[in-house]
Amino acid sequence: MSDTDSFIEEVTEEVRRDRLFAWMKRYGWIAVCAVLIVVGGAAFNEYRKAKLTAQTQAFGDAILSALENDEPAARVAALASAKASGAGAQSLLGLLTSKEQIEAGDLDGAKQTLKAVSDDSEAPIIYRQVASFKLLSLQAEDLDLTERQAGYEALIGGNPNLQILAEEQLALILIEQGNTEEAIAALSRIVQTEQASGGLRRRASQLIVALGGTVPDVTDTPGE
Repeated sequence: MSDTDSFIEEVTEEVRRDRLFAWMKRYGWIAVCAVLIVVGGAAFNEYRKAKLTAQTQAFGDAILSALENDEPAARVAALASAKASGAGAQSLLGLLTSKEQIEAGDLDGAKQTLKAVSDDSEAPIIYRQVASFKLLSLQAEDLDLTERQAGYEALIGGNPNLQILAEEQLALILIEQGNTEEAIAALSRIVQTEQASGGLRRRASQLIVALGGTVPDVTDTPGE
């Protein structure tokens, strides 16, 4: 390499270095801000996770403490003071509260609690469906057969286990309506459904016999 080439290379390197320093003086604050944002974001996420964990633990502790009360009314009062973090926790709290309200004999309060859960658009769908199912059971004397039938039919196509229970109730409605053949067919489908529990299959089988039908053969009993 000649002296001229070496000189040109040194000058070029100096120019590059000067340009880099000039760029850093002008735009270096952007890089610093980017680093601060990344570090701050990570710290905030860790804080949020820790806060959510603490809230969840506090909520669980409050529920366990409430359920330790001997009287249902006392459990209802204690559950009312539990602070739920999120729609899912609020729905779970509502379902637990309704159970204790039923045991305490407060059926009207239980209906209101279940309706609040079933109408909550932010609640997980499974909680809303469970609340609707329990509410329909409590409203058996308040609703006519058509309304109850429509309510249980709305639960078809959701959670498989809850769907089977809804189908059992629809079969019972068919019996009330005097549709014996349709009821036997519906009960037979339950007996042959894999998701049906052993207890549910026995109930369906007993009803089929009581209605004068024949219980279908089932080779396996996965619901047992």
